[in-house]
Amino acid sequence: VFQNHEEDDRKVRRREKNRVAAQRSRKKQTQKADKLHEEYESLEQENTSLKREIGKLTDEMKHLSEVLKDHEKICPLLHCTMNFVTVPRPDALTSCLPR
Repeated sequence: VFQNHEEDDRKVRRREKNRVAAQRSRKKQTQKADKLHEEYESLEQENTSLKREIGKLTDEMKHLSEVLKDHEKICPLLHCTMNFVTVPRPDALTSCLPR
């Protein structure tokens, strides 16, 4: 009878220990899932921000390409018959500079 009671106590302690360990494990798993979700949300926000920045930079690149194309049409340095000369003419250079 005493041995049965001792075994029962051991089983109860083991079950309680197992229950506590299972709770700890579930809590740890939940915390890990929460952390991953927060990281996911943060990366989504960063991704959205970077996509916006890409859009702005693409627009700026298109604008600057157009400005360059328009400038190339009127640039005296590009139309100079002596453009193989390494020293540019000062008057041609100043006419290309923005005012």
